[in-house]
Amino acid sequence: KLRDYPTLRHVINFVYDRRPDLKPSATPAAAAPAPAAAAAPAAPATTADPVTERVLAVVAEKTGYPPEMLELDLDLEADLGVDTVKQAETFAAIREAFGIERVEDLKLRDYPTLRHVINFVYDRRPDLKPSEGVTTTPVATGAAPVASAAPTPAAQPAVTLAPVENADMVPRRVVVPALRPAIDLCKPTGVALDGNTRVVVMMDRGGVGKALLNRLEKRGVGTLVIEEPPSAGELEQRLKGWLAEGPIHGVYWLPALDVEPAIEEMDLATWRELNRVRVKNLYLTLRTLYDTLVGPGTFLVSATRLGGLHGYGPEGASAPLGGAVVGCAKSYKRERQDILVKAVDFEPGRKTAEPADLLIAETLFDPGVVEVGYRDSLRYTVTFEERPAADGTPGMTLGKDTVFVVTGAAGGITSAITADLAAASGGIFYLLDLTPKPNPDDPNIALFRQDKEALKRKLIEDFRAAGERPTPVMIDRKILAIEREEAALRAIEAVQAAGGTAHYFSVNLLDGPGVAAVITDVRERYGRIDVLLHAGGIEISKALPDKEPKEFDLVFDIKADGYFSILNAAKGMPIGATVVFSSVAGRFGNSGQSDYSSANDLLCKVTSSMRTWRPETRGIAIDWTAWGGIGMATRGSIPKIMEMAGIDMLPPEAGIPTIRRELTKSAFRGEIVVGQRLGILAAEFDETGGLDPAKVDTGGRLMIGSVKAFKLYGGIEVETTLDPKEQPFLYDHQIDGVPVLPGVMGTEAFAELATLLTPGFRVASISEQFSSPFKFHRNQPRTLYLSATIHPTGNGTLVAKTTLRGMVQPRPELPPRFDTHFVGEVHLTTAPVEERTIDFVPPSTEALDIDWERIYRVYFHGPAYQVMERIGVMGDRAVALMADSLPPNSAPDAPMLIAPRLIELCFQAAGMWEMVTHRAMALPSAIGSVTILRQPERAEGRRLYALVAAIDGGASYDVQVVDTDGNVYVDLRGYRTSRLPGEVTV
Repeated sequence: KLRDYPTLRHVINFVYDRRPDLKPSATPAAAAPAPAAAAAPAAPATTADPVTERVLAVVAEKTGYPPEMLELDLDLEADLGVDTVKQAETFAAIREAFGIERVEDLKLRDYPTLRHVINFVYDRRPDLKPSEGVTTTPVATGAAPVASAAPTPAAQPAVTLAPVENADMVPRRVVVPALRPAIDLCKPTGVALDGNTRVVVMMDRGGVGKALLNRLEKRGVGTLVIEEPPSAGELEQRLKGWLAEGPIHGVYWLPALDVEPAIEEMDLATWRELNRVRVKNLYLTLRTLYDTLVGPGTFLVSATRLGGLHGYGPEGASAPLGGAVVGCAKSYKRERQDILVKAVDFEPGRKTAEPADLLIAETLFDPGVVEVGYRDSLRYTVTFEERPAADGTPGMTLGKDTVFVVTGAAGGITSAITADLAAASGGIFYLLDLTPKPNPDDPNIALFRQDKEALKRKLIEDFRAAGERPTPVMIDRKILAIEREEAALRAIEAVQAAGGTAHYFSVNLLDGPGVAAVITDVRERYGRIDVLLHAGGIEISKALPDKEPKEFDLVFDIKADGYFSILNAAKGMPIGATVVFSSVAGRFGNSGQSDYSSANDLLCKVTSSMRTWRPETRGIAIDWTAWGGIGMATRGSIPKIMEMAGIDMLPPEAGIPTIRRELTKSAFRGEIVVGQRLGILAAEFDETGGLDPAKVDTGGRLMIGSVKAFKLYGGIEVETTLDPKEQPFLYDHQIDGVPVLPGVMGTEAFAELATLLTPGFRVASISEQFSSPFKFHRNQPRTLYLSATIHPTGNGTLVAKTTLRGMVQPRPELPPRFDTHFVGEVHLTTAPVEERTIDFVPPSTEALDIDWERIYRVYFHGPAYQVMERIGVMGDRAVALMADSLPPNSAPDAPMLIAPRLIELCFQAAGMWEMVTHRAMALPSAIGSVTILRQPERAEGRRLYALVAAIDGGASYDVQVVDTDGNVYVDLRGYRTSRLPGEVTV
């Protein structure tokens, strides 16, 4: 365990322990050396002992500090800044250097100093032990003293405005709600609620907790109830008392169900108390119960009133403080992956029985998700989808009058983004940070810009000249402070270089009155904020048992209280847009970051809620992945950890213009994830997404083969194998002798897929893109890989975003490739069909002058798809008579949802107009929308006609299928084709 080896001395003793043959006759003393005289620099830990020299060399390489600074009794983590991952890497390097085999039961905490590590080598390699002990005689380093004269400040080049399109180098993932399968179709979670179960219930004040207790007690569950929010001390004492009586198996956390005051009606004290009750008590509960909530069968189920869609509906979050609870729960799941964690969201209604029943159901079923919500009797989760930034709506214009307020302005990332916005606008910037206002003539800043290694040497000499013993951690902290001052100065310089105005304020975001004073200044000078960029925050990653309450409070409060104080001080003042810096930790949760995730998700939900109480303000939340090149994540072992997790670091050239893109390219409001590969963050919690496929009744749907999963990221997945030797719609639909899946059967597959798990809904309309034909080469069976994510649209309808893919694998030894053939959107509704009728007089046979023989002399279709009997082309219009008594479309002759051969009639009629008018054959390219108003069986003997209207010379087509009485069966709009080369004659 790496924490057992906090110092270089522990690491050296580790070597002695594993290599006793290397151990000198006089083992280095464990006691720390006497402190050096105040006026003399500390003696470096150099020695003629080859083991010590080699250990020091390895550690110097890992820390970047010269061996003369690596005293043997410095703590590896506290003094040298070697985190747990680096300690593991260091030990691996030392074992390799000395030929020591891997030690399975190695505990790093047993080797906290270098002296311990050296002894570890001697213990494992006694053959290397010298005859004399380790000395601490200083040796000359050869480093020249750093001149005391201030270096000339390095000129900072003017910021070059990067193309805003650089932001599109990485995917732009918009966070959205998505449908989940009904709970009775899901797998059990492994949790038991019976007489052997003891659970903690933190009550709400609205009655859900009482209803839940009633149901739990009927099951025989032992309930440990907390009625009123206790203080931290009382809560911890009560939980420990219950633990002394026996194990606890679960927690129901309900305070976030309670009604909150409106954000603008709170003061800072109220805000803090509400967050204490909701999330800080939750953190303390999980920390106290950390060792009892272990393994399958244990759980945390929390509840919120964000609106049923976790705040991702059009009206935003209804009780946004619940976001902190959700963020904490998600991080807890990352830290305790083998237990069940749910954050269940409800609408603001006052029902108590239904939420209680659903909380129990969520405890017992569906291990595939953490975020679950109930809206209009449907079950949802939260996922994301890629969308371009430009959506056709105008964004804001940045100019010299644009007023920016930026928190965390001395952060490296924030400074770079500020420089980008300044170069784009030349505007007015209020720059807020805890860092004191930087002195542009500061020699340390100048040296930082010129030569960081020289700065490091200068600081070492400065400490020694002051009689202090500098450690790497001391130097790193000083450099970090200088780095923040330099970043603050860089932001100021960038604004000034762009001709803008920079107002810098050194302010603590925990100081509500201090923050309010800055906003008052903005109000008095300019009367508005055009862009509020809240980037302030810190991060302290520690697992829950190691995360002290004061650390949780500090990380959480800087982000949460700082944002509230600004919004509170800006009451009544226009704000054009807010941009909060969240992170992937807020979106997905992250181990060791319960506080960071809680605060970030809270920011996202407060931003979402502004749609109702600040509708004129665009609220944007950015879930950043870790940045490469600049920012906190470039330090220590984070890049290595990210690589191991399959997560890409964000290139600064893509990240820096992202804020500018979001502000200027559209009027988007919402939350986006910015990053490339997301690795384990986007991995499923369950292989089938929590669905039990055996429970799904496909209802005999022809295009639904085997239901495989309902993924959190990817939705419902179905595999359907078709044989061209069996299906008429394949063997009667061949191009050059190769069976091709008709586009209309892809449309039918999408309709069947979208309605499979949405009982009560019907297809309202479908739009579709035909990317490439799905072919059955060598007349062999092939599998359709169908998937759909289903989302609410805000007006009681749903939209299913569907994909049809095919697998290609030329040789068994090669990995398979999945090609996308069709994509579509199926709009679902519960409203009844609005059956329409138009005035229509069937044309004479003579007017339909192109007969069946001429049509299918050029078309490739067989009997089942020879859907036209006759057609006539008249200018930009055409009328086609549908063939009577067609053979079956499929085997078996199954009922269809969207009358595919009526749509095929539309396609062929439009194609025939194109052949007559342009002498070109074309294949389907896209459907703007198609609506089925009646099934063909409703014709009851009446003949059906396709009425074609060519738009802009055949750029697109609108087609209706009607019967002789004018009853409309199909309404096809915006149908487009792709012309094939060559000329055809009908």
